[in-house]
Amino acid sequence: MAISSSSAYHLVFCLLVTLLIPLPSHAADPDPLQDFCVADLNSTLSINGFPCKPLSQVTSEDFFFSGLAKEGDTNNVFGSIVTPGSVSFFPGVNTLGISMNRVDFSPGGVNVPHSHPLATETGVVIKGRLLVGFVSTSNVFYSKVLTPGQMFVIPGGLVHFQKNVGNGKAQTFTAFNGQNPGVNLLPRTLFASKPPIPNDVLTKAFQVEDYVVDSIRSKFAA
Repeated sequence: MAISSSSAYHLVFCLLVTLLIPLPSHAADPDPLQDFCVADLNSTLSINGFPCKPLSQVTSEDFFFSGLAKEGDTNNVFGSIVTPGSVSFFPGVNTLGISMNRVDFSPGGVNVPHSHPLATETGVVIKGRLLVGFVSTSNVFYSKVLTPGQMFVIPGGLVHFQKNVGNGKAQTFTAFNGQNPGVNLLPRTLFASKPPIPNDVLTKAFQVEDYVVDSIRSKFAA
């Protein structure tokens, strides 16, 4: 099942409009105090976020971003790739409390279990069939296979994933109620942190032997 390009972008537009509805209880970031604050990514100031680029240096290009237009390269061990549209890549969203990602999947590809500690996520499937699931703080697993035009929501901070269960490629656009949702990829967080989490912590947590932890670590070696 496929949807037209115009329908796909209409869905993405509706997704953004939903996020922009001014409901304070849905906001992950504080409300802005000015029209805009284009991020100055080159500033040496260290604050909670990014300082504003001087107004005299702001141009129309700061409010437009083409980074999500191109299919990402899924030739990796997970078979998926996230193309971010957060403030670090799209400075115009600074202080506006929104951002987006594009996720592309090869057949069988997985956007591995991860969490976004700083925002709630919602998304719409553009192409393919995706199994989307998350686990609540009560350790209940919720999931469903979605097809083009269907949406999902992941409550902020919960571990979740997407897997391409179709025969061809898959694609989804996701949106967040924060300019920088942050991400913790569970496999890399647990087995590729620097410095590493002590082996005895992981062997105790997963009830396995040292060699199992070492084997998993080796797969994430730089």
